[in-house]
Amino acid sequence: MMPDVGADAPWLVVGLGNPGPEYAGNRHNAGFMVLDVLAARMGGRFKAHKARAEVVEGRLAGLRVVLAKPRSYMNESGGPVKALRDFYKVPLERVVVVHDELDIPYGTLRLKRGGGDNGHNGLRSITKALGGRDYLRVRFGIGRPPGRMDAAVFVLRDFAAAERKELDLNTERAADATESLLTDGLDRAQNIFHTA
Repeated sequence: MMPDVGADAPWLVVGLGNPGPEYAGNRHNAGFMVLDVLAARMGGRFKAHKARAEVVEGRLAGLRVVLAKPRSYMNESGGPVKALRDFYKVPLERVVVVHDELDIPYGTLRLKRGGGDNGHNGLRSITKALGGRDYLRVRFGIGRPPGRMDAAVFVLRDFAAAERKELDLNTERAADATESLLTDGLDRAQNIFHTA
């Protein structure tokens, strides 16, 4: 029997967003916000990595985990993610991407493996760079833009005041879901977090 080459590999949990303070509160940066919560739980601080990303290495729920925030813009996330995956020798099935999702109501979480990019440029870039789409996703619902507002404009706006009241709770829940994905597996995590 072949040994499982990925048995000792860490999990690579990538949060998507755009770098820089002007984007920090944007809906598109939900992935970064969730990773900040996870980093705090790990007791770590993000540090620059040669793969054009900020990383925290440590243990989360007893597992070896690398948290990463690409320093590229959203639509070029694939390069840093592939470089990190190669550097840490992470199999595709241990890559988790946390990202904003337009097609899910605000405050709703959905977990899945694989699937299309749904017009999300960060996912498109990652799928192309990794040569496959069978990585795990934590989809943080941001809802649809109001009226005729362009989706590209909507995702680069900060969360509205009413949304911000629930934002801390929602990012904590998304962090819980990410931990559950690592420790309980996809099916069990979906059963827990898709009911709400």
